[in-house]
Amino acid sequence: MKYLLSVACLLFVFCALTVRAQDTTRVTTATPADTSINASGAESLLEELSDSTSGGQELLPKKMVFTQRPFWGPKGLFRVTNIAPLTPEGRAKELKIRRTMLVTHQVLGFVTLAGMITQGILGTRLYNAKGADYARIRERHETVATFINWSYGATALLSLTAPPRLPTASQRKGFNSLKIHRGLAFVHLAGMITTNVLARRISGNPDLKPYHRAAAFTTFASFAAAIVIIKF
Repeated sequence: MKYLLSVACLLFVFCALTVRAQDTTRVTTATPADTSINASGAESLLEELSDSTSGGQELLPKKMVFTQRPFWGPKGLFRVTNIAPLTPEGRAKELKIRRTMLVTHQVLGFVTLAGMITQGILGTRLYNAKGADYARIRERHETVATFINWSYGATALLSLTAPPRLPTASQRKGFNSLKIHRGLAFVHLAGMITTNVLARRISGNPDLKPYHRAAAFTTFASFAAAIVIIKF
């Protein structure tokens, strides 16, 4: 939990600084995980937002992720502090921030996956190590675990706290890769929590090792699948 709180604070600073730094006038194309941004420029986006506002519609979608609303909702932190005023121009800049955060989310996902692979190799060696080798490998194993916790937390928070999509953006209906990606997120999140809890108890109860290994492999498999399904 302390890792997630620290990462959340860092991401808050990142979002605040990024909002202030948005001075460009173009909106780039969407990532695979974000279908709400098209290839038109900021001028077209502003016209679309202005038209929707004049028609009585909101600048924000009716449904937002529960972690988005405290920051980007009508009365969210960035609104009440005037860091990101709720205007058509402001929303155009926020969509650029959304794309940057989701691209970073994807990059960190691959970094975290590489860490999990490394951790799996170290874990396998640790189960069979003894004496000085055990102490050395265990130290590396714990270091990599800390890195994974940080990178995993940052990866999740970048997605959960990104600015919301356009209210007029079309949403894919039915069973699709994005919904599978989100469903797998619940699996690997539960796996991460279980793996960490069991890791802290193994020293006092070695019989938990098989369960720890099963939780770790489940986390890796679901996390890898979530990346593959959204990327390819």
